[in-house]
Amino acid sequence: QVQLVESGGGLVQPGGSLRLSCAASGSIFNAMGWYRQAPGKQRELVARITRSGSTNYANYADSVKGRFTISRDNAKNTVYLQMNSLKPEDTAVYYCNAGPSIANMGYWGQGTQVTVSS
Repeated sequence: QVQLVESGGGLVQPGGSLRLSCAASGSIFNAMGWYRQAPGKQRELVARITRSGSTNYANYADSVKGRFTISRDNAKNTVYLQMNSLKPEDTAVYYCNAGPSIANMGYWGQGTQVTVSS
């Protein structure tokens, strides 16, 4: 049974940092990523990382480029999202997403709340 378990969300002041983790079990995923959904808004892609052989390829939403970094530990089947210089507009529920390829990322975590507020 496939499971994605997120952790690391919380309340942080503007300008602060958080690190999200998503541990996958039940399968090995070449494509893993993070989406977020703010109240009243559609779910949007934050960052995604894909593995091809020994190389990882990452892409980011324009709104987080230069502030967020996605990485993965293949041995632990875990993906991370390091979030720096957080802004109030980053407040959302963050969801882990994974699948065997970018075209087939059908697995989702339960979500973790990130709140950026003073």
